[in-house]
Amino acid sequence: MPGTNPRVVIIGLDCAAPELVFDRFAPHLPNLNALRQRGAWGPLQSVVPAITVPAWACAMTSRDPGQLGIYGFRNRKDHSYDGLAMANANLVREDAVWDVLGREGRNVILVGVPPSYPPRPVPGVRVGCFLTPSTKSEYTYPPELKAEIEATVGDYKIDVEDFRSEDKQRILDGAHDMAHKRFALFRHFLNSKPWDFAMMVEIGVDRVHHGFWKYFDETHPKHEPGNPFERAVLDYYIAMDEEVGRTLAELPQDTTVIIMSDHGAKRMIGGVCVNEWLQREGYLTLKEQPAAATPFSVDLVDWPRTKAWSDGGYYARVFMNVRGREPAGVIDPADYDRERDAIAAKLTALPDHEGKPMGTKVFKPEQIYRATNNVAPDLIVYFGDLNWRSVGSLGTGDIYTFENDTGPDDANHAEYGIFIMAGAGVAAGERAGLRITDVGPTALHRLGVGVPPEMIGTPIT
Repeated sequence: MPGTNPRVVIIGLDCAAPELVFDRFAPHLPNLNALRQRGAWGPLQSVVPAITVPAWACAMTSRDPGQLGIYGFRNRKDHSYDGLAMANANLVREDAVWDVLGREGRNVILVGVPPSYPPRPVPGVRVGCFLTPSTKSEYTYPPELKAEIEATVGDYKIDVEDFRSEDKQRILDGAHDMAHKRFALFRHFLNSKPWDFAMMVEIGVDRVHHGFWKYFDETHPKHEPGNPFERAVLDYYIAMDEEVGRTLAELPQDTTVIIMSDHGAKRMIGGVCVNEWLQREGYLTLKEQPAAATPFSVDLVDWPRTKAWSDGGYYARVFMNVRGREPAGVIDPADYDRERDAIAAKLTALPDHEGKPMGTKVFKPEQIYRATNNVAPDLIVYFGDLNWRSVGSLGTGDIYTFENDTGPDDANHAEYGIFIMAGAGVAAGERAGLRITDVGPTALHRLGVGVPPEMIGTPIT
């Protein structure tokens, strides 16, 4: 166990993939390897859905998405049809690690941990995450921290602007600049603020995966051997390893270090136009057919003749139009289970573009969550086990597409991220069965603070 003044630092590398960190890129990552050799490590199972929001919130509150009532970046406000509301920090109502620590009189540093906009007060300092509109907004706690950030790193970067673009060099340069400044700011806080628990999340790994996966992955359908960006992802991981090394060198000796990601990544084969499929299967009826690919809009739908619709993204959420629940619901509540089971069975059996089994996974929220707070989707769908994304647009002319409707994107998310922990009393070796909801309890345990019974995870030792 840690000594008398234990501290915990968590460095989050959003989307870092275990296949790369632990295998393919491992010879090039000396600092991460050194931590692994003297600590606990292994693949870290994410939540469903395996995306940044809600995964980081689930890690730090040790609750599942249903308990938090956060099912993605966008969530239904109610059972009306008028779109989805963007997630923000105010949706997280359960205690996170820093809330528990605050009651114990401990100090924290939080930099870029999603969701953290708007930046709610913490017992220490907090810098907002990629959900922040811009650095002109109030994105820090306390507010006066903004001036210190500007004096320390200059033009602080919240995210890579327009990372789904063909302007690849700009994206790559932006990701490197952003990470350099974020790590530099984190080290500045570590050396200038009181802290017992410090955490940062670098979103750049995710952005580089989405922008450059096809350039290094020989199995990607769009891979071109000899392309000028073959080393882009590897070089970014090397840069992250170097930043981790610089940070470790400045930490007090009795510090538990955790390196983690919220999910992994994998090649994206293509997209399934889920609303096109629902239309062909007779579940979705439009007022008129779009002449060209058109973003889904509630105004396009003939609601009294529609049973279900969906939203695009790295996974699909299917919503059903239930009488007495939705304004123009048509599905009799007595038929709900039968209708939902039929949609789930058809989606599971959907073949790929070549007629081969796709391996789609369909989840019912009440079967995978301990609660379903707020407005849960009726079904959550991983097309091709996340080798395919969900495309919400209508008028595409086909169920399958190989062009992303939100801009160029090479990678989807994967179910497993990374976990590495080193510190006093941590036995070296690979661990199995690690879950992202274990991380919050692990941090509290390493700090000698009791884990609240409401947390669903178990400390990793």
